[in-house]
Amino acid sequence: MQLRPIISEDDIQHRVSELASRIRSDYAGRDLIVIAVMKGSMFFMVDLIRKLDRPVCVDLISVTSYRGTASNGRPEIQMPVTIDLRGRHVLVVDDVLDTGLTLGHILWHLRERGVASARVCVLLTKKVLRAADIHADYSGFELDGEFVVGYGLDLDGAYRDLPYIAAVEPDEG
Repeated sequence: MQLRPIISEDDIQHRVSELASRIRSDYAGRDLIVIAVMKGSMFFMVDLIRKLDRPVCVDLISVTSYRGTASNGRPEIQMPVTIDLRGRHVLVVDDVLDTGLTLGHILWHLRERGVASARVCVLLTKKVLRAADIHADYSGFELDGEFVVGYGLDLDGAYRDLPYIAAVEPDEG
């Protein structure tokens, strides 16, 4: 396996600043709760909220649809949000939007809890056919379907610590 860098640390930080500026403007005068989807979005969420330059309330949610390496297509909340969300404005921060099933389930869960509004911010949007009609209100970068690691994204728990995004390529030969 080889790693091919595709998005530099500088490009990530520049884009996170741009996203923070848009979010800051869109939520001017409103309280904001930021909910990070565990674990891949943690680096992105931390950098993003630091650049929002305003008080935010933060919580975490953990959702899985995987058993081993295969998805069963039915997301389940493993760790729910602990904050009372009724009437609150929520920004869900995730690492990758691909099929949309996980984010769709999270948004349904938040609506059931009575949020005033819910928007989605993702680091990466993959150009794939979505299984759910979900879009990101804020998206950092668009990718083809390659598997990527770094900046919080992992392969079997490794590579989250890379400060850039790299495509995983099989070894030649």
